Amino acid sequence: MTAETRSAPKADAAAARNQHGESYSALVWRRLKHSVTGMLGLALVCLLAIIVLFAEFLSPADPKATDVAFTPPQAIRFTDKDGNFAFTPRAYPVRETAELDPVTFQPVVGPDYDNPQYLGFFVKGAPYRLFGLIPAERHFFGAVDGSPVHLLGTDKFGRDVLSRALHGSRISLMIALIVVFVVTVVGTTVGMMSGYFGGRFDTWTQRFVELVLAFPQLPLYLALTSLIPVTAPTKVFLAFVIIVMSALGWAQMSREVRGKTLALARIDYVRAAMAIGATDRRILFQHILPNVMSHVIVAVTLAIPSVVLLESFLGFLGFAVKPPLISWGLMLQDTANYSVIGSYPWLLAPVGFVLVTVFAFNALGDGLRDAIDPY
Repeated sequence: MTAETRSAPKADAAAARNQHGESYSALVWRRLKHSVTGMLGLALVCLLAIIVLFAEFLSPADPKATDVAFTPPQAIRFTDKDGNFAFTPRAYPVRETAELDPVTFQPVVGPDYDNPQYLGFFVKGAPYRLFGLIPAERHFFGAVDGSPVHLLGTDKFGRDVLSRALHGSRISLMIALIVVFVVTVVGTTVGMMSGYFGGRFDTWTQRFVELVLAFPQLPLYLALTSLIPVTAPTKVFLAFVIIVMSALGWAQMSREVRGKTLALARIDYVRAAMAIGATDRRILFQHILPNVMSHVIVAVTLAIPSVVLLESFLGFLGFAVKPPLISWGLMLQDTANYSVIGSYPWLLAPVGFVLVTVFAFNALGDGLRDAIDPY
């Protein structure tokens, strides 16, 4: 082993630190902390993670329990039925009256001021299993007497919209994370191999990538998902949708990583590793991969919102998730016509969750991009 080879690890370690002695990850974190949008996105992403993990605890009602259909959102009030200030927060349940709507001929619903629901934190409610294992009945927020509170109203079956939106975050984000994970692994591997080996392998690989990118994705999604019979199990349908999204999404990541690899393959330390007989696997995964990871991390944070939007769109069309599973896209099926939106606008609440998710990951991605490559 030559002196130059022995000193290479020390040089790499020194290059990973700046003039203040910070590691590269510490330098990125320090830059990210100075980004307002990046930190806001990080806070929202952490909030989404908490919602996914503790959806049952945060939900004020059982997402599958039925009540009065199309109940409008219940407002949190600090006044009694006479308008006097009351220190204890309360909500007034919505009940059907004897009157009929002159247009729809449905019973008119209205607040029941004689039976207020007193609200509080860590109250008893519908039983559930935390993490699917621990039996519990405490909820973060709800009525003290355990009755369901509909802060975002109910749908056509009388199910609580807020509780269903919190539970729906699991399926929507699970699909996004699995698809992005598969896309990242396959796209990064193919991109690095194509850019590193070059020649005929690179030519044929890029022609295949171009073929995948040339497919009109939306018609292909609809055509492929329609091949699954309606009576197929929900898990089979969900797995098929994830496979289709992954199969059509890896090509763009591959193209981006290939461009980074073409530049890195000409750098001196890669050529030095080739000269001393390092294997292709070692060069790819120990020299090139760490240098493309900064780009991959940013690409992942920007790809998750795209998959969330795609799942919501396909779910709205009925091609993503089937009942009894809950997702944001599936919930938006109830808003398929203008009359429903005009009469029951609270059914659009899942759109707010989608917008917050998209903004959170986009803001975090922008912050990471500026922190990783400030120039």
